[in-house]
Amino acid sequence: MEITEKREGESNNSSKDLNNNDNINNDLTDSDGNNTSKEAEERRARDLKAGLHPLKHKFVFWYTRRAPGVRTQTAYEDNIKKIVDFSTVEGFWVCYCHLARPSTLPSPTDLHLFKEGIRPLWEDSANCNGGKWIIRFKKVVSGRFWEDLVLALVGDQLDYGDNVCGVVLSIRFNEDILSVWNRNASDHQAVMALRDSIKRHLKLPHSYVMEYKPHDASLRDNSSYRNTWLRG
Repeated sequence: MEITEKREGESNNSSKDLNNNDNINNDLTDSDGNNTSKEAEERRARDLKAGLHPLKHKFVFWYTRRAPGVRTQTAYEDNIKKIVDFSTVEGFWVCYCHLARPSTLPSPTDLHLFKEGIRPLWEDSANCNGGKWIIRFKKVVSGRFWEDLVLALVGDQLDYGDNVCGVVLSIRFNEDILSVWNRNASDHQAVMALRDSIKRHLKLPHSYVMEYKPHDASLRDNSSYRNTWLRG
């Protein structure tokens, strides 16, 4: 399912402009590949009855304003704040159009978009065996790439989508960093297919070098973006 891109200032009516909406998968599965819960099915039925356009997954936006000093697990978890959740195309646009633009966020700040039930923590059960692809951008262009990545995730456009946990925008002093978290760092085929899918959706040159880092490595060196693997 593709979500038609809507820029700030456009009418909310465009939230209903979907491509291939009739092909939404009726046999929805959760992130573990099992049938969705009865609650999710009932939610989907309610949304359809209300004339809304259900997404394959329910999502949550989170916000982290990093405090100065050494990162501790307790301090980091305390700083993660849930902003809002949504499960329909219409709900997404209502949320997204009210979020602050990346260019207005202070540094260092992290904005997270994850599937419901997955917290943006290395130690979360859905993340602990996974890792993340890392893309570094100049600050003047990061907002556009962040929006394109969010639309690809919400619209279930990334390859091996069930292996994707969420995406993060990290606002830093000299650059902004996008990362795409996946649940299985040892699945080489899925990891590399995700890399190619990210490049395709962000229209990055084939020669653009992306970095990958497993979360267990982040836990060992207590860093998200240092000591990464360069994988092209």
